Amino acid sequence: MSRRDWDDEGDDARPLGGTRERERALKEVRSVYREADAAYAPYSCPASGECCQLSRTRRQPWLWQPEWDLLSRARPLPPLREDGGCPYLDAAGLRCTVYADRPFGCRTFFCERIRGPARQPAETVGALLERLERVSQRVAPTLKAPRPLLEWHAEALAASRDEEC
Repeated sequence: MSRRDWDDEGDDARPLGGTRERERALKEVRSVYREADAAYAPYSCPASGECCQLSRTRRQPWLWQPEWDLLSRARPLPPLREDGGCPYLDAAGLRCTVYADRPFGCRTFFCERIRGPARQPAETVGALLERLERVSQRVAPTLKAPRPLLEWHAEALAASRDEEC
């Protein structure tokens, strides 16, 4: 990579605490997302929303803390869907309502109907996942692994209910 996106050395190794540092982490997540989108530009999907039917596929994206922060900030927390789909789907269950901020796992297709080159960009995906992990470790050093989307969502729903009481 010819340009220096983010420096993982030195001062950046300490945990983030302030708003400015958290904003920087969110910018880095967006940078990772742009690179993932570029890596998958030669591919296409049918845009059917099938992969978003989490209970049907028994698969869901796993998010690091800064990914959840980006997804959940400045927008209302949607309720769980009765059909078991991703809570961020539109009412028809076909389109993502947070497409620009959708998680890394939603950008790197796991649909069997993907179309494009025979070999997916595994090395690029691995390097980008490592970057997400490093950013997360600075934001939330006690979080040692990503968590499933619905786990983050359930925790946020419970916290919002507690705030109402």
